[in-house]
Amino acid sequence: MAKELTLAMADLDEGKVQELVQAGLAQGVNPTLLLDDCREGIGLVGKRFETGEYYLSDLIMAGEIFKTAAATLIAQPGGAGGPAKGKVVIGTVKGDIHDIGKDIVVTMLRGAGYDVTDLGVDVPPAKFVQAVKETGAPVVGLSGLLTISFDPMKETVAALKAAGLPVKVMIGGGSLTEQVREYVGADALGADAQSAVALADGWIVAQEVAR
Repeated sequence: MAKELTLAMADLDEGKVQELVQAGLAQGVNPTLLLDDCREGIGLVGKRFETGEYYLSDLIMAGEIFKTAAATLIAQPGGAGGPAKGKVVIGTVKGDIHDIGKDIVVTMLRGAGYDVTDLGVDVPPAKFVQAVKETGAPVVGLSGLLTISFDPMKETVAALKAAGLPVKVMIGGGSLTEQVREYVGADALGADAQSAVALADGWIVAQEVAR
């Protein structure tokens, strides 16, 4: 069943995913194992996006299917899963209310096993600082689609540094470039959701090695 559920998730077969999740639970399969299979499927979705087989609309659909399955599984006894791979705080910066790209990144990060604190949209710098202090997250994602988001991103990076928080900051959004990243002072530019996961993976691994 594991491979079947993973492939159904990767193929965006919502009905099949729901059917296999319910069948697995009925057979007494550990909800955590079923969630891991869904996460593996999300990983395949990301790879298909990278190769051009899937498009943005497919990522959005995958996110919705995964969220539905995850909500069912996490609600089960023993469904919370093991320890998260790491913690990430993410949000669309102040002045920008676009959330599609951010939501896709959140879904992909959660699918990859991260504990993600999603602050939503139009988030001021102080709220990012507060969230990092509360969660201890070592990675922050700043999303912004419009050019007016550049200065709020820069202000947020400055606020995190002023607070003495040792975080890595990634930025993402349609109008962002490496030049914008340099202006903002972020550590990296995530071109898409898969890039965001790869960046988080690299930073979290480096952090563990340094300990």
